Amino acid sequence: MTNSLLEFRNLTKRFGGVTALDDFSMHLNRGEILGLIGPNGSGKTTSFNLLTGIYPASGGSIFFDGEDITNKSPRKVYEAGVVRTFQRSRLCLPLSIYDNIMIGDTSRLKTGICANLLGRKAFRKQYEETFEKARSLVATFSGNLADRMMEPVGALPMIERRRIEICRALISEPRLLLLDEPSAGMTHDETDQLMTDILDVRARGEGLSIIIVEHEMGVIERITDRCVVLSYGRKIAEGSYAEVAADAEVQNAYLGVD
Repeated sequence: MTNSLLEFRNLTKRFGGVTALDDFSMHLNRGEILGLIGPNGSGKTTSFNLLTGIYPASGGSIFFDGEDITNKSPRKVYEAGVVRTFQRSRLCLPLSIYDNIMIGDTSRLKTGICANLLGRKAFRKQYEETFEKARSLVATFSGNLADRMMEPVGALPMIERRRIEICRALISEPRLLLLDEPSAGMTHDETDQLMTDILDVRARGEGLSIIIVEHEMGVIERITDRCVVLSYGRKIAEGSYAEVAADAEVQNAYLGVD
């Protein structure tokens, strides 16, 4: 078994005459936190959408744990162990914390009519087990939040909603977590707290790998092991945060040329 969990090989995505991702190759190691950074429109979220099956690739391949998952359906990618969060919240605000989290693990729930009507004891047992699983996961982020599992998420502040979104992604016990701008809409202090949570999750989750798309460079510097920089769909740099931050092409991509 190689140490590489994920590989993009010459990945390309075109939207008509616009090339959003251009011959992009990269890899992610097992247990690694990789920062995927670049200016707006550089192809970061597009790469997530290709990986998770939302968009078909125009060219190239995606390998996850040695298996070619290029253009697989979102369901198949999820079943392989890849989950994500989104920059804009996808929580169902009127639903409870518990309900929102279990949306992320519906494949394991027996929700058929016959199972619920004829197997009431089994259904009750499953409900109790899933509730405790969700509560325990939430407790790793916030003990106070774990005591409010049946409250609607619409009443929660942004940092708690972000925590619930991450819990919803983690409830299926994935191998790869994709975080798309998790600090969006939060204060500096809230962002700092959430990054501590993410580092704790990585420390506790054996083998969990993370790719984070983020514009806050302080976040990237703090939590990533390695960075890949995109500009206009092309990879322009790769290495530690210190290495890419010192790269002249990266500085030009972010700041422009005087």
